[in-house]
Amino acid sequence: MAATYRALASVVMLIGFYVVALLQLALVGGLFWWIASKTNGLAAGKLMLPLVVALGAVAVGLWKAIRTKNEPAPGLVLDERNAPQLWTTVRELATAVGTRAPDEIRLVPEVNAAVAEQSRLLGLVGGRRTLYVGLPLLLGLRVDQLRSVLAHELGHYSGKHTRLGEVAYRGRLAIGSTIERIKPRNPVGLVFKGYAKLYLLVDNAASRRQELEADRASVQLAGHEAATSALRELPALDAAWNFYMGAYVQSGWQAGLAPDDLFGGFGQLLRGRQEQIDKLREEAPDREPSRWDTHPPIGVRIDAMAQLPAGAGTADDRPAAIMLADILDAGRQLQSIVVEQGDRQVLPWPEFIHASLTAAGQRQVDGIYRAAGRFTGTAAPGLTTILDLVRQGRLGEFAEQFFDNATRKEAAARFAGPMELLLDNAALRAGRARWQLSWTGPAQFVGVDGEQLDLAEVAKLAVDPQTLDEALARLAALGVDPAVATVVQERATADNAGVIGAIGNVKIDDVEHDLLILDRGLILVGNPGKAGDGEKRLTALLESTPVAELAAAHRFLPYEELVSVNVTREIPLRAELTLHDGQVVAMKELYGSVLLEKRSRDNLLKVFARINEN
Repeated sequence: MAATYRALASVVMLIGFYVVALLQLALVGGLFWWIASKTNGLAAGKLMLPLVVALGAVAVGLWKAIRTKNEPAPGLVLDERNAPQLWTTVRELATAVGTRAPDEIRLVPEVNAAVAEQSRLLGLVGGRRTLYVGLPLLLGLRVDQLRSVLAHELGHYSGKHTRLGEVAYRGRLAIGSTIERIKPRNPVGLVFKGYAKLYLLVDNAASRRQELEADRASVQLAGHEAATSALRELPALDAAWNFYMGAYVQSGWQAGLAPDDLFGGFGQLLRGRQEQIDKLREEAPDREPSRWDTHPPIGVRIDAMAQLPAGAGTADDRPAAIMLADILDAGRQLQSIVVEQGDRQVLPWPEFIHASLTAAGQRQVDGIYRAAGRFTGTAAPGLTTILDLVRQGRLGEFAEQFFDNATRKEAAARFAGPMELLLDNAALRAGRARWQLSWTGPAQFVGVDGEQLDLAEVAKLAVDPQTLDEALARLAALGVDPAVATVVQERATADNAGVIGAIGNVKIDDVEHDLLILDRGLILVGNPGKAGDGEKRLTALLESTPVAELAAAHRFLPYEELVSVNVTREIPLRAELTLHDGQVVAMKELYGSVLLEKRSRDNLLKVFARINEN
């Protein structure tokens, strides 16, 4: 019933979208003839132009929706040979819910499971069915919990959600494509955007009802405990996956590295961090509904399950990984399909962690070394540059730039923290230390004997001229020569930088540029083009090219090279940027300049304020 309602509502709302367009055409057409009869055709033509543009976007959106094929998502297709138990379970559950089994099962990298059907004639004729199973689910769920998840997804087939949902899918595509093509300043676009929100409200409400309907199959075939615990498990697994990617994978990926077994590493993390994941499971599930969500909150779904009659499901606490013949091999195959490694160096996990943390540390110390080079005028600064400042009693003068509101004496003492980073880096560069992988906690910094190496005390000695020689003696005893630690990246780059805004058509030294605002610098793109196309041009530029490549192709101005900024006017922005080398860059926002996001200028002003504070 929910599927029929959703399909009917989607058809009616989609037809209504085009009725709105035709009504606007009729209204403006009448105004056109009235104005033309009272004045001239030129004024009437100006009135018609926004609507003609918008109606063109409607036509393109509808054509795209009709022509687009809902192709299967990338993943590893599992056959009987590599997933015998999974196929047996899926067929058994399909029979139990009274539906045809999927034609293929695809292993995907998400913490999710889903179903799709390539139906024809907007869902009137069934088509090829695909069941998507997230590999993280197989690594983290029990067998009975996975049965619950699969029963829910197959329940969508029995309710014809996947077939008649084709109408909803194409409706979203048509309306979304239309809105993308109407410029924000087109007044007609406001009507279409309002209607699009109404469409989503109606379609999302129907989608939430379908989810509750499919939950019945979970309880009937897996039982209350398996069904509810599986729902509780999903947010915990999702949080664990995000932590894993951020803490273990991201730094190495940014350094041009890749682990040889991405998904196997997640399995190791789940086993090593079991207590932490248990605590995540115990957290109260979300019960706060949102009319914009396609799924009800998990807490609401669990409450609804409690009202359903108990099924005949039996407990099975075996790991769901047994559903595959060899889950580690499947993970490596999936990685080769869905992960674009490019020219990254692929390393086993122990080497990957060591190399990625070493590279991340080098990026940090390079910033300190560059600052020391600017302060001393040294061409190739390194650890010895900073140790010389300590011996000369000038460390506090150098260090105060890193600590707000600190006296030079306080800054010198507090520099023991950064100094420890520099000494760790020196030990790594000398081959006397390495980062040791741990799945139960943070990686350990160890010496050549495999024991934890803590240089915090040596760092405290190294920031004081009176104890500097003792610090150097301890480093020598460890086999660490400070001279080996020098700057690697002599100038800051935009590698792994984030975009916090953009302004189109800004004058830099009286020449128009597009200005990309990063969290670590500015990219100045010359010869930008017409101001009226600024928003579309900036969006296309950022979507088509990584910021690191944009910074390499155009002028990049790192914030660390700015000594001060004189803002003479905030709106439109007028500023003079003074660099450490004495150069002054004039920035002038024009009245025709375009903000990619409303807060682009505000974010830039905040950056300027931080520069002046330092």
